[in-house]
Amino acid sequence: MLGSMLENLTSNLTSLSVPYANLAVRAVVVYVFILILMRISGKREMGHMGAVEFVTVLLISNAVQNSMNAGDNSLVGGLVLAATLIALSMVFQAVAYRSKLFSRVFEGTPTLLINKGKIIKANMKRERLRESEIRVLLRKQGFHHYNEVANAILESDGTLSVTRVGDLAGDDFEGDVKA
Repeated sequence: MLGSMLENLTSNLTSLSVPYANLAVRAVVVYVFILILMRISGKREMGHMGAVEFVTVLLISNAVQNSMNAGDNSLVGGLVLAATLIALSMVFQAVAYRSKLFSRVFEGTPTLLINKGKIIKANMKRERLRESEIRVLLRKQGFHHYNEVANAILESDGTLSVTRVGDLAGDDFEGDVKA
């Protein structure tokens, strides 16, 4: 009796109802689709998640769960999906490291929001940021006036990098920042 219960439990945990390849392909498709949606939604969604964005991410993960597992609730199925997602993440990181174009498309580029104390409104609009949001982020870093800021850059991960006036060696900032 105990033997059959143990065998039944082991079978339920390890028996896949769909093939391994099916799970892996589903994970790849969902991963790429969600990654594209997150890139379309903008940088700040990842770096500065509010309640609305956080709930959205939670609901998206719940919404796509069944599309990835195809109804397979086995332990092995979950492990296959997890391993596929981790492997896919590593592949994307490696490709982004080697390809500037891929990196730009899937990871984004930094955006200059303030230059020499002046707000660049076109970039703020492109990133869907309000001045009030920038002021909050600046205050959190100890800046209370725009004239204290040499430049403020919204990084591709959604964080804000700020350089104080006088901290830059030269007058111009060079790099891969969208001006």
